[in-house]
Amino acid sequence: MGDINGLDLGTFGIYTFDFEHQPPALMRESIQELEQTGWRAFWFPEVGGREALTHAAYLLSCTQRIHVVNGIAQIWARSARAAYGGGRLLADAYPDRHVLGLGFGGERRPGVQPLAAMREYLDEMDALEAVSPAPRIRRVLAAYGPKMLELARDRAAGAHTYHVTVAHTRQAREVLGPDAFLGVEHPVLFETDPDKARATAREHLHTYLTTPYNVAKFRRLGYSEEEIAGGGSDRIVDDLVFWGDPDTIVERLRGHVEAGADHVAVQVIGVEPGRSAMPHWRALADALLPPSGA
Repeated sequence: MGDINGLDLGTFGIYTFDFEHQPPALMRESIQELEQTGWRAFWFPEVGGREALTHAAYLLSCTQRIHVVNGIAQIWARSARAAYGGGRLLADAYPDRHVLGLGFGGERRPGVQPLAAMREYLDEMDALEAVSPAPRIRRVLAAYGPKMLELARDRAAGAHTYHVTVAHTRQAREVLGPDAFLGVEHPVLFETDPDKARATAREHLHTYLTTPYNVAKFRRLGYSEEEIAGGGSDRIVDDLVFWGDPDTIVERLRGHVEAGADHVAVQVIGVEPGRSAMPHWRALADALLPPSGA
């Protein structure tokens, strides 16, 4: 499990927005501890103003073994030529440690068809690689619907999904087939009180439950308009955020693996502003990672 074109990411990794806002010294200290703890993969988005490929380069330069994954680098933020050039440099400077995740992020442009835009972007990258093929760039695509999943299967190493259910993971595996990589992000919350947990989860999910393309995604997953509206029903909240004690959270995360995920990138939410998620990452390491040396 966790293999992407020869890279062993492990079955579980870390996904966080935290590094978008932290000073570089704290980022360095945190990712070094994650590496020492035994995490094999670190995923981060591109939303807070830090450029995705230079961000990846900094994290790679601070570490020796951990895999750094763009989850995702937005295709609107750079040309395909720039993405290829940056990805190629990282593949050359840090062999077998970087994965370039590509996607749209939160931006949707009027009149632009996402599938066609992504296909054109990949066409340009592949044309550049054909002229200068080494070193190899490992890439995955943010994908939810069957057509984008098919593109991820056929034109990349596989797919990266975000805020989906175990049922979607099962559907995605069917589309991708047995060989393509499937990495699934899922948020977790260390809170056992149902009212507190759901209140925090709803705050986290607010943006996702109120943007049209996310609403469309959840409708395709079988949730009604009533379940999505008003902060989300208990059912959708509990499906999208796994909360409770560590054993409950771990059991639910393993559901993605049983449904066909190669790798689950765990996002800890509910951390107070100014506080680090590191204590939770340590607890997850104890529960999810194999013993040292195993």
